[in-house]
Amino acid sequence: MISVADNGFLGIPLPAGLIEGAALYLARTGAMLLMMPLIGTGSSFSGYKVTLVASVTMVLFTSQGVPLVATDSWMHFALLILRELVIGFSLAFIFHIVVMGLRVGSEMVGNEMAFTMANSVDPASGESMPLLSRMNETLFFLTLLAMNGHHWIMRALAESYERAPVGSMAFGGDLPDTIATLFSELFSAGLAFAAPVVVLLMMISLTIGLIARAVPQVNILDLGFSMRVGGGLTAVGLLSPTMAPAMDALLAHFMSGLEAGLDAIES
Repeated sequence: MISVADNGFLGIPLPAGLIEGAALYLARTGAMLLMMPLIGTGSSFSGYKVTLVASVTMVLFTSQGVPLVATDSWMHFALLILRELVIGFSLAFIFHIVVMGLRVGSEMVGNEMAFTMANSVDPASGESMPLLSRMNETLFFLTLLAMNGHHWIMRALAESYERAPVGSMAFGGDLPDTIATLFSELFSAGLAFAAPVVVLLMMISLTIGLIARAVPQVNILDLGFSMRVGGGLTAVGLLSPTMAPAMDALLAHFMSGLEAGLDAIES
C-alpha cells in the first residue's frame, strides 16, 4: 500500500491511509465549494476560502470518513483524486446552470431596454455584467440564503459521500445525461423568469415601429430610446410581484437538480 502516513505526522503515529483518505475528501469538497457561484466567486484564492474548505473537510472527514484502503500505485491514487474533482465540479455546475439561466433571462430584458452598454464590473472577479443581471442575481442569492439554501448545498455535499464513497473508481454513468437534462430545464426556468417583462418590451418595440411608419417626421431614435428605458423600468416595477413565484420555481429546480445530481453519481 502506498501511504504517506507510515512514519506518522510530527512524530504522532497515524493509521495507514488516513492522510490519503482526507486528501480525497479535500479534493471533492474544495472542487465543489471553490466552483460555487455564491461561495467561490472572485479570481483570488483568499484566506477565507482556504479556511472554509479546510473546516468543512475536517468536519465531514471526522464525522463519516475512513482511512483509504490499499492502493496499487500513485497512478491509481491520482485517478481517485480526479474522480473526486469531477464529482465536486459536477455538483457545483448544477448551481452554475441555475445562475446562467437567470443571467440569460435578465440580459434579454436589458437588451430590450437598451441597457447593453450599461454594465457593472465586479471588483472581486473583474467580471463585467449588465445591471439587471447583477440585480436579479443578487436578489436570487439573498432569497437562497433567506431560505437556508446554503444548508442545502452543505447537505448535498455530505450526502454525496454516502452516495459515492471515496476510494472507489465506480462512477454513475447517468451524470452527463442528467446535466444535459437539467441544463434545458433550468435554462427554460430562467427564460420564464424574464418572460413577462420581455413580452411587454416587445409590445413597446412594436409600438415604436408603428409610430415610425405613421409619423416619419418623428426622431424615432430619441423617442424609441426614451420609450424603451421608461417602459422597461415601469414594466420591471409593475411586474415585480411576478418575481416571487419565478424565484420559487428557480429554487425548486435547484433543489431537484441537486437531488438528480446525487442520484446520477450514486455508485
